Amino acid sequence: MPSFGRTEWLLVLLSFVIFSGMSYLWISPNFTVEKLIVTPKKKWTPPTGLVKPPASCTCLAKSFNLSGSIPTANRADIQKRRAEEYKKHQARTSSILNTLLFAQSNSSTAVSPFRVSSQYAPWSPLLFQMFSDQVTVTTKTFMRYKELKVLIRSLRQFYKDVVLVVADDSFTPEKITEKNVLQYVMPGGQGWFAGRTLAVSQVTTKYFLWVDDDFLFTNKTKIEDLVEVMEATPELDVVGGSVTGNQFYFSIAYEEGDGVTGGCMDRKSNIKFQSLPNYPQCSIVNGVVNFFLARTDAVNRVRFDPKLKRVAHSEFFMDGLGQLMVASCGHVSIGHQPKGANAQYGRFRHPGKSDVQYKLQLHYYKNHLQCIHYG
Repeated sequence: MPSFGRTEWLLVLLSFVIFSGMSYLWISPNFTVEKLIVTPKKKWTPPTGLVKPPASCTCLAKSFNLSGSIPTANRADIQKRRAEEYKKHQARTSSILNTLLFAQSNSSTAVSPFRVSSQYAPWSPLLFQMFSDQVTVTTKTFMRYKELKVLIRSLRQFYKDVVLVVADDSFTPEKITEKNVLQYVMPGGQGWFAGRTLAVSQVTTKYFLWVDDDFLFTNKTKIEDLVEVMEATPELDVVGGSVTGNQFYFSIAYEEGDGVTGGCMDRKSNIKFQSLPNYPQCSIVNGVVNFFLARTDAVNRVRFDPKLKRVAHSEFFMDGLGQLMVASCGHVSIGHQPKGANAQYGRFRHPGKSDVQYKLQLHYYKNHLQCIHYG
């Protein structure tokens, strides 16, 4: 009879255990093949909308009923198409693809073993150096070259080298040859927001200062003071000043409503929220006057809708609600030129009923609103 060492006996014992287990599985009357199969978990599918549809919102008294701005003959078709687009919007904005994922770094020199990734890669930094690299002044002009030249002279009195970008949609353009003035001539009468979009698209600096073509730089127009506020508060995207000492700002209250009738919006003038830390003269708001400093990359993500030609300003901040952090500061001001007679410009300055009607239709469809209130 052979003699076994300790190792050999362990191998014999292990073989016996394995053989016994296999024999049990083979001869057990209660054994079924299914016991060896791992049942896969139910396949998970990403959400395509809200888990619980919100209730319909309530329109305030004296609100504009936006569905009433849609012609009766086309209303049913437009409502159907709007509902379909809204479902796509909900699917896109609530998808699992928009949540953050954590994956191991591809870089062997990474400090952390993880990096944050998502459907959209985190933005790379855009760094700037001197003041001339930080701010561009922008404006839009339309048949007001006299006022534009006064604006340029006042700008040069305080800022000799800052670039001014001019979007010009005059029907008969007049060439501007001033130093550091970039004039971009558009087809005539393209409109207010088309000009704004063009002007901002040509900005290469971190910030741009928006001014009207009939404003006037004074010793209270301290661009560097607005830059200081923005640099000290990186979360800010837009900071407004005052015009002739008067601040104009507003709040926007929005209720999403249901997916059929649409949401409700209330724009209230002269409503502000908490003050900025270390800047008690500045407060958080939802929208400001036409004199403001803005982060170029942030505004380009929202942009000024070129569909709005003559009835537009608050609409940009409505489109940017939830995307832009806005503040209004009372310690930086710009002047306004005296209003002169300009009959040719005056014929286009004041919008007609058709312009207002078109804006309401745009709010109904694009912003998925059932009503809007101005207070």
